[in-house]
Amino acid sequence: MEGIAKRHRRIRAGLTVLLAGAATLALSASPALASGTYSGRDYVYGADGFGDDWGDEGVLSTSMNTYSNATCLWQEILWADGYLSVSDIDGAFGAKTKAATKAWQTKKKLPDVDGVAGKDTFGRADDDLRKWDEDSDGTLTLYYYGDYYQPTFVRQANGTYGFYMYDGTEDYRLAGYNYRSCG
Repeated sequence: MEGIAKRHRRIRAGLTVLLAGAATLALSASPALASGTYSGRDYVYGADGFGDDWGDEGVLSTSMNTYSNATCLWQEILWADGYLSVSDIDGAFGAKTKAATKAWQTKKKLPDVDGVAGKDTFGRADDDLRKWDEDSDGTLTLYYYGDYYQPTFVRQANGTYGFYMYDGTEDYRLAGYNYRSCG
């Protein structure tokens, strides 16, 4: 009987060490980055002053975050400046969005005219964000001051950005990198 008790104590001690090791590993593991984002967040995000919110956003291109709500947000900027039509806001970063992005980059005199919406391109776009309203919880309603249109964006109190669809529904969507619910 004593041998069984010793074995149980050893098994319990071994399990305790194993579980402690697993917990340490779980706590030290870094969260997975959203595909192609500099900040590692799954959503377009901002904090503090909104004028520099987008300078650390992820890459949008024909090969990264190609089908996403973050692409929809970017297409709304291109639409606001006259480079896409409202029907082109579909969350798919294809040849038309790439060409529109290149034209936008050229007009804004960016050093890299590559048709990719990355740090510099997104960062330049937030220069044209304007505050519309602020709720008591810190939610900001912003608009992009485009050449032709002023699409509305919402930075929620937790920092995540969203936008309204201009497809007749005016549905609100979160600007995420890992899914597409627009278009």
